[in-house]
Amino acid sequence: MGRIILRLDRVMADRKISLNELSNRVGVANVNLSKMKTGKISAIRFSTLEAICEALHCQPGDLLEYREEEQLK
Repeated sequence: MGRIILRLDRVMADRKISLNELSNRVGVANVNLSKMKTGKISAIRFSTLEAICEALHCQPGDLLEYREEEQLK
């Protein structure tokens, strides 16, 4: 079974936006965005994903990547 990888850190770096600034724009606590950035979450609300995409001017596919099992090794 594969896994979804979050690429929030990469998109934030590309946009040169800090965690604090994104937190203020999106209205999500710093600690929750930090967990997303490090991939330590198991779910995300669509409303949160939409707010992040709006703040970063990106698509959900820019933030999410699917890797098959053999790619994880």
